[in-house]
Amino acid sequence: MPNTIIIGSGSYIPNRIIGRDYFMDSEFYTEDGVKIEKPAEETIAKFVEITEIENRRFIEDDLSNSQIGSEAAKAALEDAKIDGEDLDYIIYASNFGEVTVDGYVNFMPNMAARVKNKLGIKNRKCITYDMIFGCPGWVEAMILADNLIKAKAAKTILVVGAETLSRVTDPHDRNRMIFADGAGAVVVQATDQENVGIIAHNTICDNGPELCYLENASSINANVDQKRLYVRMQGRKIYEYALKNVPSAIKETIEDAGLSIENIDKILIHQANAKMDYAMIERLHKLYNVKDYDHAISPMTIQDLGNTSVATIPTMYDLIIKGKMTGQTFKDKGNIVMTSVGAGMNINAIVYRFP
Repeated sequence: MPNTIIIGSGSYIPNRIIGRDYFMDSEFYTEDGVKIEKPAEETIAKFVEITEIENRRFIEDDLSNSQIGSEAAKAALEDAKIDGEDLDYIIYASNFGEVTVDGYVNFMPNMAARVKNKLGIKNRKCITYDMIFGCPGWVEAMILADNLIKAKAAKTILVVGAETLSRVTDPHDRNRMIFADGAGAVVVQATDQENVGIIAHNTICDNGPELCYLENASSINANVDQKRLYVRMQGRKIYEYALKNVPSAIKETIEDAGLSIENIDKILIHQANAKMDYAMIERLHKLYNVKDYDHAISPMTIQDLGNTSVATIPTMYDLIIKGKMTGQTFKDKGNIVMTSVGAGMNINAIVYRFP
């Protein structure tokens, strides 16, 4: 049975830096629709304290999701030194597809097809799939790619994660300050090498009471247009759900790989908010009765890039492997975890071993 290895990566980080001053004129409301009377500056300062998000990146008005996804994809293909015509599949993860500046969502044609078109790929046997799976979408797309390769249905696959969340956030919701734009991509390929690449993966879908912890909903300000839909999340419930379920899901995946926490060099965890990420990594180590650990095991980009949903992990991977994250490197033949949690609620994890 073939294994799945990453042979190239790319990312697109928008040039437009959005700091706290961008939100100073905001009129914020609570989740219950009650106007927050305290100054916006105070609300923003508390937000930064909890999430550590000082800056985030937004795309320019003349750009689109498929354009930044194509840029990341092009960089990944160049890094892999392969021709796009050799791709068997393109799998594109996003939650909102092509979003206009006015916030209108468009999934037809699908995002993977748009990228194939923008890359000029003529191969009619290159199949284009979209993955809509919340923030864990890119990791799940990697799992799908691994399944296709192990089933010998494909040899080379482009996996893209891109989002333009700045266009789907409620201007009256404090949580809008979490979200950002960006794109990341990798090329994966089948190899006959044993015990390398994706050596274990795990997915959990809790779609009961958790279903609407993250959803599309109208503005929390009842005095504005209620027809337009925005990202809406129940922050406290998501936090509690993640802390309860993500660490054990990661541990199960590590064990499925026949490893333990001391065998893991890096954990690329979805950058939801800093407080939640720190807590999940700490609880993971507690499951192994480890109190003291090197916090560099879990790289953080959220402070400067914000939460880019499906783009988070492939972007982080690309930055590290190309030496663009200070103090962060991957070990030769080392083991890393890629893991995410998000709308559904869905959780997934991959253990990846460098060849």
